[in-house]
Amino acid sequence: MMNFHILTLFPEMVMQGLHTSILGRAVEREHISIEAVNIRDYTLDKHGKVDDYTYGGGAGMLMQAQPVFDAWQAVADGIAARGASPGRVIYVTPQGKTFHQKMAQELAAEEDLIFLCGHYEGIDERVLEEIVTDEVSIGDYVLTGGELPAMVMIDAIARLVPGVLHNTDSAVTESFYDGLLEYPQYSRPEVWHDRRVPPILLSGDHAKVDAWRLEQSILRTKERRPDLYEVYCNKNL
Repeated sequence: MMNFHILTLFPEMVMQGLHTSILGRAVEREHISIEAVNIRDYTLDKHGKVDDYTYGGGAGMLMQAQPVFDAWQAVADGIAARGASPGRVIYVTPQGKTFHQKMAQELAAEEDLIFLCGHYEGIDERVLEEIVTDEVSIGDYVLTGGELPAMVMIDAIARLVPGVLHNTDSAVTESFYDGLLEYPQYSRPEVWHDRRVPPILLSGDHAKVDAWRLEQSILRTKERRPDLYEVYCNKNL
């Protein structure tokens, strides 16, 4: 079983979002576990404060090192109690490496992943240096907090864990798995709004269907993502 731990100021947001649909069923079947840890529970401030002004001035507040570290320590201790390594700590930040499918596949091999969600102007650099192993972004834009990006990454990673997807072939036929975008797909009825399903898909010839799908993936990638197409061509020279 793979275990996700999310250090956050908004645990309800994370748990409600990740305990539905496919991931919710995966939790019930114990293929994955999802734990949201409220950083505010670990502050030493009697008013529950977890942020303060930044040294050197500037707009906004900064999350303090102490509650973040203590929240992480509690999770790390729990992981160690089962004889496992604390594993990787992913700080969700627009300054990190851009998340992609290959990274999802790599992270899906871990037993435990800890996600650290920042807010305000970020988190005191000292605790990041102390505990973070990976800084990861889902794109070149800024959100109000790290919860949504963490949920995006957890969804992408969890569906690669054995047993999570009902159809075990799904994860290996989707966009980006082999560097190409996914081919177009069709369902019933055979004709809709005068548009017909491509005849090859009705032929019953699986070899020809596979060849058509590969051709369509290549054409779609060339048209929509020339950067990926170039990489694919270089790999298949």
